[in-house]
Amino acid sequence: MDIVLMLLGFVLLVVGGDYLVRASVALSLKLNISKMVIGLTVVSFATSLPELLVSLNAALNGSPSIAINNVVGSNIANIGLVLGITAMLGSISVDKTFYKFNWPALLFFSLLFYYFLSNDNQLTAIEGAVLFASLIGFIALVLRKSDAAEIDESLKTLIKISSFKIVIWLLIGGTALYFGSDWLVNGAIVIAQKIGVSEAVISVSIIAVGTSIPELAASVMAVVRNEKAISLGNLIGSNIFNIGSVLGLTAMIKPIVVEDSLIISRDLSWMLVFALILLPLALLFKRDTFNKSQGFTLIFIYGIFIYLVFSS
Repeated sequence: MDIVLMLLGFVLLVVGGDYLVRASVALSLKLNISKMVIGLTVVSFATSLPELLVSLNAALNGSPSIAINNVVGSNIANIGLVLGITAMLGSISVDKTFYKFNWPALLFFSLLFYYFLSNDNQLTAIEGAVLFASLIGFIALVLRKSDAAEIDESLKTLIKISSFKIVIWLLIGGTALYFGSDWLVNGAIVIAQKIGVSEAVISVSIIAVGTSIPELAASVMAVVRNEKAISLGNLIGSNIFNIGSVLGLTAMIKPIVVEDSLIISRDLSWMLVFALILLPLALLFKRDTFNKSQGFTLIFIYGIFIYLVFSS
């Protein structure tokens, strides 16, 4: 039954990702802003909802390791697994915005989160408020930097989509992502517990991958629909939203105390490694492109991380 629940959850997440991408592209065209901005904001927020719900629930129920490691593991999975798989399926172009704004913003949020947590082994309400305020500032800068959307032949049909239909698509996508993530994570937790895996390991691996499935579904569907700007922007934006909104809001509601030292020494350090590695990978192999070589490299490094998590 648990396996059936996981499979149903996966199907819902794929369907939700498809509707979310279509609605996001249509919305970007109606608002005449770039698809990268939509990927960094609308899609990123929607695909970060599972992490928010899981972390809030974990913190309120006395499981701080799940609240923290859910986000840390999800951010690692978004780059190592999701971007890796997406790049393996089709090359993703990297524009100047990535170097000048998106990647520096991701590094800023990652380092700020690392500093707050390593300073006193907890994320206080004030620190959570700083993270959330930084997210608001990030969104404001993204909107200021937005350019008009480039319209090609494959997208012209979406221009005619009514606002009502876009809202319906967003609702369908959001609902499917919510229930799909819930079923997938719950099924995965039960199975993991049956084989005797710790809570910290479950949260940084299985739960993190489960809550990253929406990003994977949205990114894969974006590549299939040739919306690769959304796939890259979605992943960077989702990682920023995970830190700024998920952990920021969770800490504001209830401060998060780190009880497992491995969260900082191992898991959080790996999150920084994956954030840092994006820049050299964008410049190596085929410059300004994430293709199969970079995708394989990311998946390989992610495999090393998972091996160390389960072997420690």
